[in-house]
This record gives sequence, C-alpha cells and structure tokens, in this order.
Amino acid sequence: MPKQEAPLQYLQRFIPEAASALALQYLHQYKVHLTITRERKSILGDYRHATSYKTHRISINGTLNKYSFLITLIHELAHLVTFMQFGNKVQSHGREWKNVYAVLLKSFIELNIFPQDIYQALQQSMHNLPASSCADEVLMRILKRYDKQQNGVVMVEQIQDGKLFEIDRGKIFKKGKKLRKRYQCIEVNTGKVYLFSPVYEVKAV
Repeated sequence: MPKQEAPLQYLQRFIPEAASALALQYLHQYKVHLTITRERKSILGDYRHATSYKTHRISINGTLNKYSFLITLIHELAHLVTFMQFGNKVQSHGREWKNVYAVLLKSFIELNIFPQDIYQALQQSMHNLPASSCADEVLMRILKRYDKQQNGVVMVEQIQDGKLFEIDRGKIFKKGKKLRKRYQCIEVNTGKVYLFSPVYEVKAV
C-alpha cells in the first residue's frame, strides 16, 4: 500500500473517538499534511517541517492500535510545535521537546480516553520522557495488550535463550544473552551479530 495523505475525518478511524476533536484542532491549526502508511519496524511515526513549498508533514504507521497511534501522533506534533518555537536550534529530543510533549500529552490525558494501565504508564513516563515510545519499554508492553493478536508473533524477550526467531524480512536469528538493555542475537545465515530491543516483535521458529 503506497503512502497516501489521510483526509482529516479519516483520522477518526485510527484514534479514540473522544480524542478526535482535539487532534483535528492541532492538525488544522498547523496545516499538517498527515500520511498514514504501511508498517515500519524501525519507526512508528515521522515529522518533516514545513518549507517554502511544502506544509508540515507527519506520517504514522496505519497498523498501530488506536492508543499507540494517538501517542505517536502527539509525539510528532510535539516535534512540530518545538520546531515552530525554536527552529533547528535545539536537540530533537532535548529539554524543549520534552516540555512541549508533556504539555500536549497532558491535554489528551485530561480527556480521560486512556485505559487505566496506559494512563498509569503515561503518568510514570512523564517524569522522564524517552526519545520515542519504542524506548519506553514499560509503555510499549502495555500498549501491545491492545494490538490485534497475530499468530506466532511474540516479543524478543519472550523467546528462550538459544532459540530461533524470524523477522518480517525472512531472516532467521538465534537469541543470545542480554547486554544492558538489548539482546545480542546472531543471524543464522551470515553469523552477523545484531542487537534487538526486548519488545521488538518477531515470530518464533
């Protein structure tokens, strides 16, 4: 499925209904070109700032559940607002972005749209916001509870050490030991070593 700009009304299919009005308000206010795209394993969303010939652009994975989609959208909107305020003079996920993200996130939390487990995880993460939702493993585990069940799909941390797993491109890996926050895994065909997040989704072999 190629990338396509999503009509703003179409967004309501991807986020909690009670969040639609506020989300659409931000998208209209900043004239955002929103794209809903196919699944990307490495990123959940992306923001590109406006130029002299293009508007602000945000893309979000269309395969996310409605809570993951909304949190990713808020994350990217925070990049937009940070750029509007500071341009390229600050770090992408520095103090300025964290402050903006916290304000935006709080405005949606106050709508009481999140289940209690997600609400508690968000409140906890507000004290030390990570650079991405993927980096917040506690939040990611909870958000995955709301995904549609896929046969054979598990997180890397659920694979036993020494067992094999497959990623979406058909590559087979052998799970190794955990190094700090990531698992050291060996690609079977090449012997190359890769590091996987504990919450990265794979298929057990």
